[in-house]
Amino acid sequence: MKTTPEPLKAPRRTPATPAPRRTRRARNTRLSLGWALGTSAVLALAVVSLGVGSRTIALDAIWAALSGHGSAADTAVVWQLRMPRTLLGCVVGAALGVAGVLMQSLTRNPLAEPGLAGVNAGASFAVVLAISLFGVTDTSGYVWFAFAGAVLAALAVHGLTRRGMAAGQHTRLVLAGAAASATLGAITGILTMSDATTFDSYRFWVVGALENRGEPALLAAAPFVAVGIALALPLGPALNALALGEEQGSALGLRTGAVRAVGMVSVMLLCGAATAAAGPIAFVGLVVPHLLRMLLGPDVRWLLAYAIPAGAVLVLTSDIVGRVIAPPGEIEAGIVTAFVGAPVLIWLVNRGRAVGA
Repeated sequence: MKTTPEPLKAPRRTPATPAPRRTRRARNTRLSLGWALGTSAVLALAVVSLGVGSRTIALDAIWAALSGHGSAADTAVVWQLRMPRTLLGCVVGAALGVAGVLMQSLTRNPLAEPGLAGVNAGASFAVVLAISLFGVTDTSGYVWFAFAGAVLAALAVHGLTRRGMAAGQHTRLVLAGAAASATLGAITGILTMSDATTFDSYRFWVVGALENRGEPALLAAAPFVAVGIALALPLGPALNALALGEEQGSALGLRTGAVRAVGMVSVMLLCGAATAAAGPIAFVGLVVPHLLRMLLGPDVRWLLAYAIPAGAVLVLTSDIVGRVIAPPGEIEAGIVTAFVGAPVLIWLVNRGRAVGA
């Protein structure tokens, strides 16, 4: 008897992971590894920072000093002078880098930077008042005045432009910040020109430096920076939606007003603390977001995460370079970042990346 052959059945296949999901997972893995490499670079630069200066300390002597088995001189230099300076460089760099990403994302202006909110001018004005009216001469005393001035100036600028920002008129923040900075800068100039003692104290703060800031400045700035970063990192998805536009963001259920308010509070905390502790350090908040956007793309979640080690790398590198290029003296980190940041910004603009970001 002939039997009819059964039709062949296709073998059962295990559902495969969709290609877009695999691609996304691979990209996230690469970005996570990149962030780990960036953090490793910060640690390496921190070790170099502990050993470089007017007194060079070898690597084995650094480890001995850190473990408490080094010479008294090396231990004093490492723990009392260079450790607070290095940690302050990491804190200030991370704060300015994250604040720069926030400012460019909130205003949707690729040339925005934290100083446009009037933070630097407000801090400078407050420092001059502290010196001239209250006789504050210690760096640890500047911190609280500078922080208060930075926050009050940023609040004033934000209050003047709140309605325009809600309506999508982002240029109002830039214009109001420029006007506030010009006004406060003019008053600051008048006060410093009329008082030589105030000018002598103020000029060492205004260049932006990590030298002689000490542990008090670090302890004063670190908590505010930590809170500012904690507020900034969860804003990544919302800022991605906001980049589509006000109407599209609202259609996706985004509370644009709340996002902008939290973002501006974070910017005030980050910039106020960093400027108060180290003085105005330019270009970090402008250059870091551009470089990261070129490497990572427009996803604000990764830009905020990477801005932490990237900002620290830029500030630490500038501080180390400033120590070694003009021995036995130093060039302040704020001056070095200006020399580095200005050519990088010009290059970015010429390539058209800045405008099209």
